[in-house]
Amino acid sequence: MSAALGWRARAIDTLTWLTRFRYLKFGLVGASGTVVNILVLYLGHEYLFQALEGPQGKPWASLALAIAVATVNNFTWNRLWTWADRVQAQRAAALDSVDLAAPKLGTQLLKYALASWFGIGLQYALTLWLAHLMHYMLANVIAIVLASVSNFLANDRWTFRRR
Repeated sequence: MSAALGWRARAIDTLTWLTRFRYLKFGLVGASGTVVNILVLYLGHEYLFQALEGPQGKPWASLALAIAVATVNNFTWNRLWTWADRVQAQRAAALDSVDLAAPKLGTQLLKYALASWFGIGLQYALTLWLAHLMHYMLANVIAIVLASVSNFLANDRWTFRRR
């Protein structure tokens, strides 16, 4: 029994250590956004927009809703967890002085959405380009990794930048 407790304690320590890495947090938030996206897409297509899209129709409305909800989900968790230290520092600086440059929530959300759309476009273009050189599935995985790095950097340097 104590070996199991020791294993659990080591696992929790390892997870705590790993969450100190901002990019890993960003990746975990992205994974949660994927789950949210898939869930909203399914619910929207099967139930919410069924009359509009039809059972065999293209899920246009559901996909738009899924992307929007997942983007807000990711923005919220990245703001509360991934870049929480910067958000708190900006809030403290705004309280100390009249900081007109402190980002507003809506401005940050817009920047986050633009960075995300840039990442999506980059992933799309890279996948198509790399698919000429290798299997399309491998090309897509490489494009996802490169686009996620780009997306992380855009949010780190622009959306949630240090002041």
